[in-house]
Amino acid sequence: MKPNALVIIPSRLGSTRLPNKPLADIHGEAMIVHVWRRAVEAGIGEVVVACDHPSIMAAIEAAGGRAVLTRPDHPSGSDRIFEALSKADPEGRVEVIVNVQGDLPTIAPSAVRACFDPLLDPAVDVATLTAEITRDEEKIDPNVVKVVGSPVAERRLRALYFTRATAPHGDGPLYHHIGLYAYRRSALARFVTLPPSTLERREKLEQLRLLEAGMRIDAAIVDDVPLGVDTQHDLDRARAVIGASLKG
Repeated sequence: MKPNALVIIPSRLGSTRLPNKPLADIHGEAMIVHVWRRAVEAGIGEVVVACDHPSIMAAIEAAGGRAVLTRPDHPSGSDRIFEALSKADPEGRVEVIVNVQGDLPTIAPSAVRACFDPLLDPAVDVATLTAEITRDEEKIDPNVVKVVGSPVAERRLRALYFTRATAPHGDGPLYHHIGLYAYRRSALARFVTLPPSTLERREKLEQLRLLEAGMRIDAAIVDDVPLGVDTQHDLDRARAVIGASLKG
């Protein structure tokens, strides 16, 4: 039996590199609407946008979606989705929360589904995504976060560590961590109560808090890293990708 799932997309209006990023126009619709549509197409549960500004809520509602307003001062997207969960599901019926980042307008619905699938294993607390690194320069780039993990099933790793370093050493593939997460409700509730951990502060990687607390994270292996939009150049690329798909 698949657990009852809710997809939450955290979206914050403020951005130093790309002002009003969630509302950036991509072929007639706000970027956050494109992300919402792709999450809906994944077909794993209701989709809610957790936003910090009425303008984002208005854009989603105009497209026929659901959004909830959250505090503007959350320290992380995980805290924002936890607040949104309490508003979207106060009765506690939802068992799994899938966190899709609001700046991934080209995310494939299949990738959202892949992030959900490891939680069909009751031993897994949190699921995420990874893809094999194929470009040599990315193997040594500290901005490309790596998953160090052991294979536990076809196209699935049990995460042992996350790092900005080039790891593990020796022959074999390296894996790029993709920041989508699916949490069991109990794991998310525990996570937001924990203080930042030692390795989290050192690597500046929030997911290490989960591992240091003894929670199990499995990573589904997908074929491609979705395009994240942080700059005007990224936005132009997203417009080109989506424009090509509309023509096709």
